[in-house]
Amino acid sequence: MKKAIVIGATGGTGAAIVEELVKRGIDVIAFGRSRSKLEQFATRLGNPAHLTIAIGDAFQTDDVIAASKGADVMFHCANVPYHEMETRLIPLGEAVMQAADRLSLKVVAVDGIYPYGRRQADLVTEDHPKQPHTRKGRIRLQFGQMIFDSRWKNARPLIVRLPDYYGPTANQASYLGGTLEAIAKNKVGFFIGNMSVPREYVYLPDAAKMIVEIALHDHAYGQEWNIPGVGIITGKEIVRLARSAAGTAKPIIPLGRIGLSILGAFVPVMKEVVEMLYLTTEPLRLSGEKYERYFGPIPATSYEEGIAATILQIKGVR
Repeated sequence: MKKAIVIGATGGTGAAIVEELVKRGIDVIAFGRSRSKLEQFATRLGNPAHLTIAIGDAFQTDDVIAASKGADVMFHCANVPYHEMETRLIPLGEAVMQAADRLSLKVVAVDGIYPYGRRQADLVTEDHPKQPHTRKGRIRLQFGQMIFDSRWKNARPLIVRLPDYYGPTANQASYLGGTLEAIAKNKVGFFIGNMSVPREYVYLPDAAKMIVEIALHDHAYGQEWNIPGVGIITGKEIVRLARSAAGTAKPIIPLGRIGLSILGAFVPVMKEVVEMLYLTTEPLRLSGEKYERYFGPIPATSYEEGIAATILQIKGVR
């Protein structure tokens, strides 16, 4: 990898990947819609010489092509809100893949676990059946099929799949982002789902290390790769660790189907989370066996350390 472009560079996964690329000394183009956000992000990273910013619309193939000059790997981290997924996710992916195909780029598409549907094994491998039973799962399955479509004659894609995530670059788009931000700022907050059921989360800096490592190897392309977390943890324990790190104690309110439906009347994205609540009562945990077999040990920041680092960075205004 000589030079990379990260589409959606100021989002949760995009920002973490940019940071990892910068740490490795790889030339990187941070692509996004907002000049101010990109400039603030670059400043936070110390404005390294091998980081450039590019402003454009990821839905516009020509914008992506213009920004990708000199790149050989494209990280597709851009996303759409839950309530826009049905109409906008595939057009977004199509625009990015068209650009990559015209430029003959390698593509690392960042996706989640929704296409797997309900778990059929204790640890879900990349070969787990994809039988989504939700609208979002079916849309995400179509997205993955589009990424690997045979019409792309020149692009070389791979897909990485993450569970729920958290970390200093996470935002309101992640289930835990709003919870940890509320605790850090000593505000009443919400936790989506059952707080007593242990679930898997991946710390974004760990995920970024794995994703970049995968992207460096030619044999990884044309395949899917799971990006697992360090283990499982309950919502109650997450809140306890976060409060300990923040020195705060405001209430955190669990949101189930009824609460999300009511809140959804005012915040459309919350209503769309309802159908995914099965993952909070029937958690799906990813197997990291394939990653370990090809690339070695999985980065494993403990929840205690990762949550503390996240809280401290939020308190420092990220």
